[in-house]
Amino acid sequence: MSDTDAKKTAPDGAPSGPPSPGSGGNPPAGKGQGGPPMQGGRVMDPRIQQQQALVASRLKDIKHVLIVMSGKGGVGKSTVASGLAVRLSERGKKVGILDMDLTGPDLPKFLGRADAKVTNSERGGMAPVKVNDNLVLMSLAYLIPDEKSSVVWRGPMKMGAIRQMLTDVDWGKLDYLVIDLPPGTSDEPLSVAQSIPDADGCILVTTPHSVSILDVMKSIDFGRKLGMHMLGLVENMSGLECPHCHEGIDLFGKGLGKELAEEFEVPFLGAVAIDPDAASDGGRASVPAVLRDGSKAAKEFDAVVDRVEEEVGKRPPRKAPKGLGLPMAR
Repeated sequence: MSDTDAKKTAPDGAPSGPPSPGSGGNPPAGKGQGGPPMQGGRVMDPRIQQQQALVASRLKDIKHVLIVMSGKGGVGKSTVASGLAVRLSERGKKVGILDMDLTGPDLPKFLGRADAKVTNSERGGMAPVKVNDNLVLMSLAYLIPDEKSSVVWRGPMKMGAIRQMLTDVDWGKLDYLVIDLPPGTSDEPLSVAQSIPDADGCILVTTPHSVSILDVMKSIDFGRKLGMHMLGLVENMSGLECPHCHEGIDLFGKGLGKELAEEFEVPFLGAVAIDPDAASDGGRASVPAVLRDGSKAAKEFDAVVDRVEEEVGKRPPRKAPKGLGLPMAR
């Protein structure tokens, strides 16, 4: 295939063609037999190779990288990402969380650190913000004038910001880095997926509503095209317990997330109910409402975290791509 034909097939070397149920969610990404570096079954753009080398240098002391994504906004993806990071840190793991939603960077608000300031690291680059003794956070929210400022950027500026966030943050040694992507399959998810091909995998978040299910199928397609491992799928907002009679209410339906996971052979990580306090607790503490002690949602979320650790445990150790001998940008 010529370079021109490859470019017509899909952007940046991603293969075309939708996934099909049972086709397997985790194709390999890596180097072809005796050939040039490959990703998603296509020869990799040298610029992507260069970026991978820079990112690998910065992330070399991180054991596991988890990418949290969704096909649709408003499904609780950031709630899941922040809750996962907090719960892992409470279990004694050293955790970093990276807010990659450039136009809606809300994790500082979720984690009660909206007023924090980014400082320079002694080792070079930016030092992430401390949330608790085991958890640190970085977000574009810390790099814009104030929380009311909009980010009006075209693709190239977004790519520059993503590169900076991936290469200029000094995470140090971590057990987990959780990356919270914006919804969809556009610039930010594509750039992150291509920059960290050795990530442990992606965690997909959906509600049981049929529209959300339709959109998360696109995220599965996206991940398969880029050779990403599917760690599993979370069905969020899966029912509500009436605070008066304690009967279950299926506001958005129930069970479609599990059915989708089974159909597309993606591990089902669990279902988490709606917690009414989630609407009022945001930003008041460094513990997301989904982890509120004693709540139904917290118990279900704990089971999801258990499954995430189980799935990560099945993965081989991260092998950062062989770099190009490039120094880390300072």
